[in-house]
Amino acid sequence: MRRIAALMAVCSLSACAPERAGPVATNNAPTFVSLNPCLDAILIEVAEAEQILALSHYSRDPSSSSIDVERARAFGVTGGTAEEVLALEPDIVLASSFIAPTTRTAFERLGLRVETFGSPATVEESLDQVRRMAELTGLEQAGDELAERIATAPEQPTGADFSALVWQPGQIVPGETTLISEHLRWAGLSSHSSANGLGQADFVSLETLLADPPDILLVAGDRPGQTHPLLDTQRGMMVADFDTSLLFCGGPTIPKARERLSKVRAEFERNFKRAAQ
Repeated sequence: MRRIAALMAVCSLSACAPERAGPVATNNAPTFVSLNPCLDAILIEVAEAEQILALSHYSRDPSSSSIDVERARAFGVTGGTAEEVLALEPDIVLASSFIAPTTRTAFERLGLRVETFGSPATVEESLDQVRRMAELTGLEQAGDELAERIATAPEQPTGADFSALVWQPGQIVPGETTLISEHLRWAGLSSHSSANGLGQADFVSLETLLADPPDILLVAGDRPGQTHPLLDTQRGMMVADFDTSLLFCGGPTIPKARERLSKVRAEFERNFKRAAQ
């Protein structure tokens, strides 16, 4: 009642209540609202459906979701405002460590517990997040099972290294201390951008790329330069799509990203390796 009274001080419940979906928790298990698409992806794996009051609106947008959007629509959704979240009366709010201080303060003043998570730069950091979230939900076994799936699949490629450049949205490249760069190393793909002195979010033009191409170009954007027909004329360079949903999140996204890289590497070895030599 204290939370409802606080909410009514800023708006009526009928005006700011977010969309609900799915069953309402009836036991003593904690309930959650997630404000981050990467946390959404972990939460749906380590919590019972009735514990999840809402996921972030990002998970209903194919351009920002790291889970199937149809699966995301099975749960409630929130835009992340204090009024929306409070109306759901969750036990715990899950948020990025980059949450605006004013937003976090507003939640805490309204009596909401906020748990924040950073952006994992390694698989180990992501596994720690999985286990921590499972502890919050009370389903540690589900966390252990997800961690095991992440740590063991797929099979790691072997053989010679090849150079690869990840061309992210906006024609920028990732830094070396990012999860996608760890995936590249796991797949036996050396960072072409790092070898050329480029760092986090540095821009790569089409002209620069064609002047010094990598063995494998992983395109995760749709700027004109990233879809230019000249890319298909570069002898020895393989151009492969890389879904943006695999770029930034850990958790259950990790096996999917590594499976994609493994398949791309295998295709390069079959069809492009000889031409590159």
